[in-house]
Amino acid sequence: MTTTLPKVQELKREWYEVDASKHSLGRLATAVARVLAGKHKANYTPHLGTGDFVVITNIEKVKLTGRKPLQKEYFHYSGYPGGLKRRLLKDVMANSPEKVVYRAVRGMLPTNRLRAGRLKRMKLVKGASHSFKIDKKLA
Repeated sequence: MTTTLPKVQELKREWYEVDASKHSLGRLATAVARVLAGKHKANYTPHLGTGDFVVITNIEKVKLTGRKPLQKEYFHYSGYPGGLKRRLLKDVMANSPEKVVYRAVRGMLPTNRLRAGRLKRMKLVKGASHSFKIDKKLA
């Protein structure tokens, strides 16, 4: 398997926009993670950050299928006895829907040194209006 390295001139980052109200959470997360990693480009290189920017709008209206709002839980453990905290998905969505979308996309990206930089290129927007200059729409 040979990997061709893209030249610095070829690394032009574009801005994509996706409306979260049209997608379910998991399908949205996989599509966004693919663009953040740069896998949609012909010059994709696994060890380089060749991905693009993604602006996700209407994050408070993301679709959840089945009984996930009532059954899915987020856990946080402090490390101390009795330090396990549980929160239902519906409670997290009511307070901060950006955490739900962020965590879903974060889980779709590989755990390596590039993940933090890729997540910084994702912009989460409540509502439909924003000030980012968009090049393309993500289906």
